[in-house]
Amino acid sequence: MRERNKISEKQRNILRFMETFIDQKGYPPTIRQIGEAVGIDSTSVVNYNLNKLVQAGYLERTGRTSRGIRLIKPLNPRRVSVNSAYNTPRIPLIGQIVASAPVSIPEDMGHHIDDDNLIEVPVSFLNGIDPSEVFALKVKGDSMIDAMISDGDIVLLRRQDTVSDGQMVAVWLDERGETTLKHFFAEGPRVRLQPAHPTMSPIYVDAAHCHIQGRVLSVLRPSV
Repeated sequence: MRERNKISEKQRNILRFMETFIDQKGYPPTIRQIGEAVGIDSTSVVNYNLNKLVQAGYLERTGRTSRGIRLIKPLNPRRVSVNSAYNTPRIPLIGQIVASAPVSIPEDMGHHIDDDNLIEVPVSFLNGIDPSEVFALKVKGDSMIDAMISDGDIVLLRRQDTVSDGQMVAVWLDERGETTLKHFFAEGPRVRLQPAHPTMSPIYVDAAHCHIQGRVLSVLRPSV
């Protein structure tokens, strides 16, 4: 009982809503959705209560993404742990990372995707990201072998056009006419795309001709 007294009734209501939402959808709600569900109009007040839940050990917050909240100690662990297994997200597999035509990234991942091109992934592989923001690509080649990504693996990426130095990204190089998977480094007017392979050199390109398509979240390996 002493642990439960660390949080207010409003904070318990937030946890109950999050448990239900995750149980039904397989990923966490946004701050705005939480506010609407528990009757809080101000997002700053929602943030205050979420931070209190973080301090009490119920939640973990990652980055500044709209769904960057992870439930680590639910009020009802049995319901979340059992039922979330039945809400495995399905992510569109939209092509390969190869030195060829650019991979087309749909504006809306939830529409115009054939069911045959949807793959099921564990919720934990999404790192708290809304599945609608995630797509998958099949890797062709071994340029990232030292990052434990091999030919035939499937990478899960969050659709975004800006990243931080060192992050692994899929980029379209319009002057070369190819899509590639590399570590990204901005170096003034140019970009260094660093492979993870002992015999491969980095690629240097004009920043204006390097178009980020997504950031790698995790890797799926085909079953043998």
